[in-house]
Amino acid sequence: MYIVVTGAAGFVGANLVKALNDRGETDIVAVDNLTRADKFRNLVDCEIADYIDKDEFIGRLAAGDFDDDIAAVFHQGACSDTMEADGRYMMRNNYRYSVALLEHCQNNDIPLYYASSAAVYGAGTTFIERREHEAPLNVYGYSKFLFDQRVRRALPERTAPIVGFRYFNVYGPREQHKGRMASVALHFFQEHRANGRVRLFAGSGGYAAGEQRRDFVAVSDVAAVNLDFFGGRDRSGIYNLGTGRAETFNEVAKAVVNALRKHAGEPPSSLAELVRAGAVEYIEFPAQLAGKYQSFTQADLAALRGAGCALPMADVATGVTHYVEWLMAQEASPAVP
Repeated sequence: MYIVVTGAAGFVGANLVKALNDRGETDIVAVDNLTRADKFRNLVDCEIADYIDKDEFIGRLAAGDFDDDIAAVFHQGACSDTMEADGRYMMRNNYRYSVALLEHCQNNDIPLYYASSAAVYGAGTTFIERREHEAPLNVYGYSKFLFDQRVRRALPERTAPIVGFRYFNVYGPREQHKGRMASVALHFFQEHRANGRVRLFAGSGGYAAGEQRRDFVAVSDVAAVNLDFFGGRDRSGIYNLGTGRAETFNEVAKAVVNALRKHAGEPPSSLAELVRAGAVEYIEFPAQLAGKYQSFTQADLAALRGAGCALPMADVATGVTHYVEWLMAQEASPAVP
């Protein structure tokens, strides 16, 4: 029996494959689109049974090639570019593909664990998994919202577990291929390595410079929660997956710079000291993001905890420090991008 991971060469997908390997699972079918060929590096240190292109896979599913051969599907594949303007592509790639997987899994009693997104909440400030709090600001968020709605209609008559995780701001190893859509932790690291300083947005949305707040969650914690739900009792539903803490971009910047200072044998500095030294700067808020930017996110974890998932989540100071240490180790001896 195979475990299928879609988006397997991507950020969360590759970390999930590695986490499955760490549990002794190697009968994994990796499904992805390698038009961006450099993503293959994310799987170099992973053990898989096969790789199948995303379009070939959905066709082979429909043809019955995997009848009775799939133990579970972790659906992580999607276009995650919140600035993507091609709505037809977004809906075909994120929504219709997901619907096809859902229908196959339900018709064949296969558990489905899939990636939703906190983008479904839009500019709201209440992050509870209920319809009245959901109002996406872009077509990416809408594609995730619409599939969540499809899942909600399927849940009462499900034949196998269906679990959606609304990822908040995920950061960590194996995201370098994402370019501008990578986490701010990676952008801050790269900027400081290149220019000796980190730039943040000035005040916006009623928040002071760098004080916009997000729920930043380590990808290792995201993978751990997915696996906590895998293979156990039926805990179907849609769940927020974050830390439950809103932390500022200033805190992320400080964690990145201080982790680099530690690596260089220097003592940590306060944010005020970093600003005075020019290690942290503020730039004008981009006009193109007006009305499309979440200045505050904070996962309400009541449903996740109520489902019996008691795993701890790293705070920014801890998670970002570990991430910077990993990035520095990659510079010294690269293994994955």
